[in-house]
Amino acid sequence: MSLNQIIKDTIIQNQSPIGFDEFMDLALYHSHLGYYRSGSEKFGEKGDFITAPETSDLFGFCLARQCAQVLKSGQSILEFGAGSGVLAAQILFELGRLNCLPKYYYILELSAELKRRQKQTIKKALPELLDRVIWLDQLPEGFCGVVVANEVLDAMPAKRIIKKNDEFHELCVGIKKDKLDWQVSDKPFKNKQVKLPKAVGKNYTTEVNLQALAWINSLYDALDDALVLLVDYGMHRGEYFHPQRFDGTLRCYYQHKSNEDPFVNIGEQDITTSVNFSDIADQAKASGFKIAGYGTQALFLISLGIDEYLLEQKDDNRRVTLAQQLKQLVLPSAMGESFKVLALSKTSHIKLNGFKEQDLSDKL
Repeated sequence: MSLNQIIKDTIIQNQSPIGFDEFMDLALYHSHLGYYRSGSEKFGEKGDFITAPETSDLFGFCLARQCAQVLKSGQSILEFGAGSGVLAAQILFELGRLNCLPKYYYILELSAELKRRQKQTIKKALPELLDRVIWLDQLPEGFCGVVVANEVLDAMPAKRIIKKNDEFHELCVGIKKDKLDWQVSDKPFKNKQVKLPKAVGKNYTTEVNLQALAWINSLYDALDDALVLLVDYGMHRGEYFHPQRFDGTLRCYYQHKSNEDPFVNIGEQDITTSVNFSDIADQAKASGFKIAGYGTQALFLISLGIDEYLLEQKDDNRRVTLAQQLKQLVLPSAMGESFKVLALSKTSHIKLNGFKEQDLSDKL
């Protein structure tokens, strides 16, 4: 049975449309047919999109420097959704070079296929450190160290809402002429966890991610002493709900081409929404975290000396290659400004090196 039909059957059994978050959960995480559970290539040139670690080792090297600043003896690193395993290999390599290896490098990954790829990647790059890497399928208890989540929040199933009659209503997924289609809920959407925009017009559409907020809360409960580094594309509330962002932030990616139709290529394309970092920060503070920094990926990497790796490179050809990769990571027209870094701390209160050049926490 196709994933399309499974979703239709879910709607029929429900006897009413389902929330977009439920649809997104099935499309991405269905146990056998979901996008992130199937065996197809996701990351890099052969996949559907390229992440910062796939772009350059320099990304992971800089993250490692931030980890090294705060890692205490006997502490570990926990990475969520480690993709191909490239970031884990980059961080471990650089921490080894800095003589600051963590006790363990935990990877929380639900996909058996991605676990296999991650193990292959790390074994090929750093066979001597493979026994330090431990895969988990749930949050550990009493974790101490650094938590890394690169492009994790954007993949969490979100709700879509639309402005009708001066109130927001949920945009659900139903069946129309035997095809999946949008249906507007009769009931106004109400939730005290999120602040919705007021000065927007009729049919203004946007997203709210309640699952991401629940994840932040459960993460706080799992940690004893930790720094959390969230790297993702998104913005603060004022930008997220800009009146000109009339159709929200929903995007789908299939073979490096973007579209805005989640009802095609179901299970074969990525579905994502940008992160409302103000909502995340509000929930983090409500849970008990302190905001340790917020800024663009560009200035975070520059603060951590990404240019130094370029200057240290003696080989001219290699330097040219690194310069091109660096541009992709830091230029505003590439990943530099669309991606942000939000740091949360529990008990640890160190002024982080990654925010020396810029800290926009007051904008949250």
